[in-house]
Amino acid sequence: MEIVYRTARELAELLRRREVSAREVVQAHLDRVERVDPAVNAIATLTAERALDEATAADERIAGGEPIGPLHGIPLVYKDTHDTAGIRTTYGSPLLAGNVPKRDELAVARLRAAGAITLGKSNVPEFGAGSHTFNQLFGATRNPYALSRSAGGSSGGAAAALASGMCALADGSDMGGSIRNPASFCNVVGLRPSPGRVPTWPNLTPWSPLSVQGPLARTVADAALLLSVQAGPDPRCPFALDEPGERFAEPMDPDLSGLRVAWTPDLGGTVPVDPDVAAVLADLPTVLSGLGCRVEPDGPDLSGGDEVFRTLRAWQFELILGELYDRHADRLKPSLRDNIALGRRLTGPDIGRAHRLQAALHERVGEFFTRHDVLVLPVSQVAPFPVEWEYPAEVAGRHMTDYIEWMRSAYLISVTGCPALSVPAGFTVDGLPIGLQIVTPPRADALALRVGLALEQATGFGQRRPDLP
Repeated sequence: MEIVYRTARELAELLRRREVSAREVVQAHLDRVERVDPAVNAIATLTAERALDEATAADERIAGGEPIGPLHGIPLVYKDTHDTAGIRTTYGSPLLAGNVPKRDELAVARLRAAGAITLGKSNVPEFGAGSHTFNQLFGATRNPYALSRSAGGSSGGAAAALASGMCALADGSDMGGSIRNPASFCNVVGLRPSPGRVPTWPNLTPWSPLSVQGPLARTVADAALLLSVQAGPDPRCPFALDEPGERFAEPMDPDLSGLRVAWTPDLGGTVPVDPDVAAVLADLPTVLSGLGCRVEPDGPDLSGGDEVFRTLRAWQFELILGELYDRHADRLKPSLRDNIALGRRLTGPDIGRAHRLQAALHERVGEFFTRHDVLVLPVSQVAPFPVEWEYPAEVAGRHMTDYIEWMRSAYLISVTGCPALSVPAGFTVDGLPIGLQIVTPPRADALALRVGLALEQATGFGQRRPDLP
């Protein structure tokens, strides 16, 4: 197998045994970037020279018998909304085209301390807004399985780079589906962890659980390995979970015997799903039953979730981007301007109502998980759509009012506070990847990963690679 499609765990073991050097691993991935990224456009900033220098230092550390971290020598790309010291971080905006942070944010610092080697930054939509990766600076990221299609977003560059063999691991963030949707579109694995599982710092909204950071990888075991480094308490994050991250590096038991699984293809008919997506996922309940699960058709009552998500998202966008809006509204994409303007119009009672609705939703979801251990449903309501579109104008014949409505199957889960894993679940007749969303009770991230591992082993869909020129 090519080095670029080895798992991160395999590479880590090969590096420890000195059967391959970090420099060889990094050079292989840089060669892959050179060959395929002109077509895919996943990498916003490439740090080739720096990566090779880091690889040389990593080899010297191994040769000297020094202690090494769990990601030692593993090439990784950081999302271009995550601050990286000495490497430009544009947030996909011309307004920050020359922005070079002076410090790493917490998630980046943890990965570097674990030995990960920085290949560069992955492409994002402008300020991470929307689930299709395009911007004025770098253009659109294309789906490796069909270059005419979207790679999803906002972690679209990360997912496309992984699927293309340009990196072994990638970090991401997820407010309304920004890890899960690109993972689904690009046939990789992506976890939206429980809020507080991966602490964030600095953070202008430290008390908000809406946006979280998490791992993307080509296998569930690699996603768990990356999470083991990302996760763990930090006093600067006020609701960080106390549980150490190292537990996620341990072997997982894929035995699902007796697990109570609720399956809903469309959240009780409240979320339209294109027929091609529904057809791909139709056999998944049978697969789960074959793994020993007790599968029942059911779904939680998520009424009020739309208002919760849209209100709190607009409030957060205005809080973070309001000053830029005042100075440069004409240089922001229209959909982003609209969201910030909506945030400006919100009143205290509007925000209070959103919190009341979320509290009631939390109670209903809690009751749902007394009857079921796991919820499974589509990640995305559509297959990867043409890259020229900003968003699908309709889903299953239903008109979409704006650029986030087609993501309801993902963002309605975000407001529950539950962890959600996207795993490869099959391909349409046109060869487009489709992902399954595995949702577990709050803080039961390990269970979501176990279910994902069992499905990964049973189906093998994640082993299908794109046929790139």
